Amino acid sequence: MLNLTPRYTSTRIDELPAALQPLAAQSFTLARLYAGRGITAPDELETGLSGLLPAEMLHGVTEAVRLLDVAIDEGQRILIVGDFDCDGATSTALMMRALTKMGAVVDFLVPDRFKYGYGLTPEIVELGIKTYKPDMIVTVDNGISSHDGVARAQADGITVIITDHHLTTKETPPAEAVVNPNQLGCHFSSKALVGVGVAFYVLGRLAKLRREAGKSSVQVSQYLDLVALGTIADVGVLDKNNRILVHHGLAAIRQGRCSLGILALLEQAGRDPKQLQAQDFGFVLGPRINAAGRMDNMRIGIECLLTDDWSTAQRLAQELEQLNRTRRQVEGEMRAQADNIVQTLAAADTDVDDETTADNHDSGDVIIQNRSEKKTNNNRKRSIVLYQDDWHQGVIGIVAGRLKESHYLPSIVFAPADTERTAEDDPIKGSARSIAGVHIRDAIEQVAERHPDLISHFGGHAMAAGLTIKRRNFDGFVMAFNDVMAQMDNEVFAEQKFTDGALQASDFSLWFAEYLADANIWGHGFAPPIFDGVFEVLSFKILKDKHLKLSLRYPDVQYPIEAIYFNFDSEIWDYRAEKVHVLFQLDINEWNGKQSLQLMVRDLAVIQE
Repeated sequence: MLNLTPRYTSTRIDELPAALQPLAAQSFTLARLYAGRGITAPDELETGLSGLLPAEMLHGVTEAVRLLDVAIDEGQRILIVGDFDCDGATSTALMMRALTKMGAVVDFLVPDRFKYGYGLTPEIVELGIKTYKPDMIVTVDNGISSHDGVARAQADGITVIITDHHLTTKETPPAEAVVNPNQLGCHFSSKALVGVGVAFYVLGRLAKLRREAGKSSVQVSQYLDLVALGTIADVGVLDKNNRILVHHGLAAIRQGRCSLGILALLEQAGRDPKQLQAQDFGFVLGPRINAAGRMDNMRIGIECLLTDDWSTAQRLAQELEQLNRTRRQVEGEMRAQADNIVQTLAAADTDVDDETTADNHDSGDVIIQNRSEKKTNNNRKRSIVLYQDDWHQGVIGIVAGRLKESHYLPSIVFAPADTERTAEDDPIKGSARSIAGVHIRDAIEQVAERHPDLISHFGGHAMAAGLTIKRRNFDGFVMAFNDVMAQMDNEVFAEQKFTDGALQASDFSLWFAEYLADANIWGHGFAPPIFDGVFEVLSFKILKDKHLKLSLRYPDVQYPIEAIYFNFDSEIWDYRAEKVHVLFQLDINEWNGKQSLQLMVRDLAVIQE
């Protein structure tokens, strides 16, 4: 049997929170799902825009709006400085669209990650001054750590407004206004807003102020397609506030009330907007927008989201599609190299206890911190940290994420800031991805506090972070990071697989699968439903040597249930299996215009009779 952790253990209606019991009469499964996600009252599931938290709770928003209002009235030149990921792109596009409608003189600038790096640096400010001569700079999705950039702008008399969501424990930069739910002293009760969510709040408050004053304004909610895309693509926690934003943005796209660029990207991906699901923002749209910032320049992605001409949208979407294909190729090569290094050093670790350093003289130094299974104390290795001289910094975050998923360890992948400069004093950039229980940004901060000379810059969230170090500091960083990991409890590094329990026989239907998919916005922080059960195996097929297709029988279900387990190791399948314990998600398979229920298998164990 599989070793699973139930999200919710009660099996009776009268054990549910009282407010959910009426829902249980309609669908006990759905009521149990919500209870397992901390929902105790129906109003926590409401999706009306009136349920959004008030903007006034955001520290700094009143001053930011006042300054923007004056800038529009006086015709000041406003420059939006964004970030080179999907959140930054949607934030920039949102600011450009809304401010332009309100009559602002506005341009945007996004740092080329390969030339300038992240954030409002003095170099970006100087480029902005030279190119656009702004009176005001507004950051989106960055700026909370940009003390030097703020100082450089203010030295030229430029007003600076920072809108950001990244975590910080440092003093806020002395900009004229700073809006960030995670800044010190902000009591906005949702800390889960991403950059585009913060921009939406600022613009919504500004539009309301101008509307009440009889000035040119705009209905900012018409741009919720951008907010939804940025929120999911940036893996924002889906608390009630974010679920409301994504719900309305998703509905707008399904109805065609959205950026033409989004429709063009969906066309490139062969997806029907009417059938769009929340997870498609992260798996279909997000990667195509992000490809611009990873492989070229995010300006292509932003222009795709800004254009109101269909042929231009199609052309830009096609460019993004090609960049995404290139990204996939580069990522695949790096992942293969990384996997080989991990496997080689893990094998060596069984012979040389605690050996963690290996030199690869063909393509640069490589260091891995890997968990030693022979050790059971807190000194065992609990991270994967890799670097090679020829790796591409545009995809290191994706590779780190894949390593984290396959090994269930915090993973950091470094690449040169410039592949032409790989001397000891040259900078290398790292992208970190983490597991539940390891706050990766705070862990990096602990390294920085203990070893002030190791890290040049860092920032991020609980699950993802970025940092820059000098190449010669790599060994020292690896040791210091693993020291931080060694202080954590062993249980943190044991992956838990959750289940929402068994389904009732009546739940195995197309109707329930569709109902479940649309019942709420599922994603990070509001986990998609996943179930388990014991099934009788009626038949099986191995497809393309790597997919297991099953026909199953479940008690009291009168028809066979089809299931598919993608990327299954066929060598471990027992051809004599009669019963299996399956962890699965409900799905709808479409083939030749017909729909059928299908289980997407996430884990499986053969039950030995």
